[in-house]
Amino acid sequence: MKALALAAAITLPATAGAEDIAMPQALKDKGRLVVGIESSYPPMAYRDTATNERIGLNIDLVTAIGKKLGIEVQWEEMGFEQLMTSVETGRIDMIGAAISDLPKRREKMTFVDYLVTGAQPFTLKDKAETLKTNLDLCGQRVGAPSFTSYFPEAKKWSDENCVAAGKPAMTVNGTNGATATRLDLKQGRLDAGVLGPEFVVHLMRDEPDTYALVGEPLLTSLFGLAFKKDDVATRDAVAKAIDALIADGTYTEILKKHGLEKWAMTSTKIDAGQ
Repeated sequence: MKALALAAAITLPATAGAEDIAMPQALKDKGRLVVGIESSYPPMAYRDTATNERIGLNIDLVTAIGKKLGIEVQWEEMGFEQLMTSVETGRIDMIGAAISDLPKRREKMTFVDYLVTGAQPFTLKDKAETLKTNLDLCGQRVGAPSFTSYFPEAKKWSDENCVAAGKPAMTVNGTNGATATRLDLKQGRLDAGVLGPEFVVHLMRDEPDTYALVGEPLLTSLFGLAFKKDDVATRDAVAKAIDALIADGTYTEILKKHGLEKWAMTSTKIDAGQ
């Protein structure tokens, strides 16, 4: 996938240095915030195909958090499956990748929720006249990555909204990820796909006049920056930094750069995902 032509770099306000935010002594002594990242999910964190530079909303946001706290950010690249183990064992201080705050994950981690996400249906532009609302998906072939929550949630939504209303069920097909969902849609194996709204926005910017949204998200959830369960001091410092970025406008500027201002939060939340 080609990289987007991104807007000019974010310029932090002059007041964006270290704030009056209490930081844990261990973090002060270390002098850096070690952040785990997985750079293959645009527009949140991915590689510019021309320069191999790590870019994305989460990269901009975490960089701004580091500047707000007055501390260096040290990125540690790893596979998504390694992120949770690494934060639990203390190898990293924070997961900076896009990860949904789910109750089952809070058994070992705690979250600062910073962005609304969900399960957004979309289709090809030439199908947009017949697939306008969520109920238009009843009886259609709908794809969602089989290893994500989108797959069971799409099935559940179909049972509750199509079958319960006497309409034909969606045929929900499990795909091998977001890229496979897009490919199956373009090759006619699907009538619609279900992915995170942030990725659908990226697709629509990357391939103009190709895709169209179908209705509203089947469910909404929250992305969070994740910390070790008992590291509430680092978590709270990061939450205060993001709230300061919301207050000074930097947060909104970052979201607009990536086309995701619709999914903004007015303040952070702690462990609020459902």
